[in-house]
Amino acid sequence: MKKTHLFLGLLTLSLFACYSPKPFEAESSDDSKKSDVSSIGKVFPLNGGQQTCNPSVSQDTVNYPASMLLLNFAKIDVKSSDKSFLKDQVEVHDRLTVVDTANNVKWFLMRNLSKGECEFQDPEWSTHADFIVALRGYDVNGSTACEDKDYGIFAVRTSDKEKFWFFEKNIISEAAPHVWVKPSAKAEKDGDVSTVEGFFGTNQVRLTYVDGTEGHPLDIVFIDYANGGKKKAVKLKKPADRNDWEIDSPLISPDGNFVVYNMKKSGSWEAYIQELSKTSEPIKIERTKDMISEPAQPHWFEFAGRLFVLWAEIPGIEMLNKNKLENASVQDGSVGRTVMREVRLFAGAPSDIAVEWVGENRVVATVPMIGGRSPDGKFLATGTNPAYLIKLP
Repeated sequence: MKKTHLFLGLLTLSLFACYSPKPFEAESSDDSKKSDVSSIGKVFPLNGGQQTCNPSVSQDTVNYPASMLLLNFAKIDVKSSDKSFLKDQVEVHDRLTVVDTANNVKWFLMRNLSKGECEFQDPEWSTHADFIVALRGYDVNGSTACEDKDYGIFAVRTSDKEKFWFFEKNIISEAAPHVWVKPSAKAEKDGDVSTVEGFFGTNQVRLTYVDGTEGHPLDIVFIDYANGGKKKAVKLKKPADRNDWEIDSPLISPDGNFVVYNMKKSGSWEAYIQELSKTSEPIKIERTKDMISEPAQPHWFEFAGRLFVLWAEIPGIEMLNKNKLENASVQDGSVGRTVMREVRLFAGAPSDIAVEWVGENRVVATVPMIGGRSPDGKFLATGTNPAYLIKLP
């Protein structure tokens, strides 16, 4: 049984998933009531300066445009008229929330206490607009104190909040799952939600998550539900000299064939691209002379048939931001920046030609944003405290 205890020691490197206990406590502010226009675009502070975990920009530009998915910590400061949102009864990681630039709640999912759910972890929008994937923690002894937790992986449809369980238990709290779904898939309303095809509207579904022991997420696991499912799960290779480095936030490419992710150890991190294959080699995203740091929290961004890798560059030893990004004094790149570079991927090719970079690094914003770029290219998202959406100029 893979469990986590409430008083688990803090990780040596602060990441963007806010694992219990709290890495820091944010101060309350009213920043979410305003926006500021500057050289980096229009800056929208969200969640009132509260600690904001796992920012993930909306992949649904039709139903949830100019929005981001977030996981709250001990407080939440957003606007909702829905009484079931329980704004005055907030517990750590007790809901998944999608908010827009006006700090309005556009969608949410509460933990189900009646079913023994303690918290959520590591939510991420899938490559498909209708699906979000996350971890659900529950107490293995059935206690509401939630002191001895195990985790499972589920997907939820934003359209109707139906859930599908990839795993109900035996998952570590740092698993950081991600899901690729065939882009044209559309689930039938009367489909069997207990099956992959019934829930997603296709069997063309791929899952990645990180395995290991609690506090030591060491290996990426890949499952292709159209080709054997769990019985043919693959554990990806690691660089030969990085076996003890931990894995953070693998994200599947839009074509479903690659992942991009961070590896970390003792205040250092690196970023890699790797094909989803048991024989593939990880390919490091090299730090070029113009970069402030190694790439942090890399994301895919596809636009007009072109593919990019987007990342943040952050000075120091933590992948997080505590600066107020609407202040002009920090918009000069001194606290970090957001960069992207075009890339071409060749599945099945030898590792030396599987990844081809096109052109030079492009500075997207002179502040670090780690929650991705919206499919229409207009917005960047980030979290910790404060959280922001930026509308690019």
